[in-house]
Amino acid sequence: MVRGIQKHHMDGNGWSTIAYNLLVCEHGTVFEGRGKGVMSAANGEGLNSVHYAVCALLGDKGLVEPSDAMLNGLVDAIGYLRNHGAGREVKGHRDGYSTTCPGDRLYRWVKAGARRPDAPEEKPIEVVVKDGVALWPGRVLELVEPMMRGEDVRAWQARLAKRGWKVGVDGWYGPRSVTLCRSWQRAVGLPITGLVDEATWNSAWSWRPPAPDPADETN
Repeated sequence: MVRGIQKHHMDGNGWSTIAYNLLVCEHGTVFEGRGKGVMSAANGEGLNSVHYAVCALLGDKGLVEPSDAMLNGLVDAIGYLRNHGAGREVKGHRDGYSTTCPGDRLYRWVKAGARRPDAPEEKPIEVVVKDGVALWPGRVLELVEPMMRGEDVRAWQARLAKRGWKVGVDGWYGPRSVTLCRSWQRAVGLPITGLVDEATWNSAWSWRPPAPDPADETN
């Protein structure tokens, strides 16, 4: 099927190769189309100027409903692209073009966060602030799929931003947050893990730069 799509796109449409970056079948297998780092042509100029295109091999007849294996494969594909620089936003074809694609059920899944079928329901994370210090909520922040998000992520990002670190305060713990975390850990002398554990969290509020040594001062 993938070869057939590729032949149609190349021989029928005259494109350089298959229009999609990745494709996912009903068994959850992820196929490479244009691959990472290449602009797609599948979903129209608006979406593809800033988005990758992942094709779920569904149609309006035959296989019309995504299997759990396919949904897991789509999460795998999204995670692969994010690990190579893609952002957190996931949209459906119809968000940028007048079409029924990707079908109502798959589109509802996209709008619900594109999570694995067996993923536990997300519980809101509460951040308690006492005397101006945000207490550690008890969740280690790490780069996983689906991407962690919540008020704890936002509070930690906001604290580092207040301390003068360049960070987007968006509540998502993505690759940029991992890089920030490692830089912060290096600066304060903590193990460089990229994980916001209790020590890393608390240091964002408690750490103070060492006072200058008077012996280093010059007249």
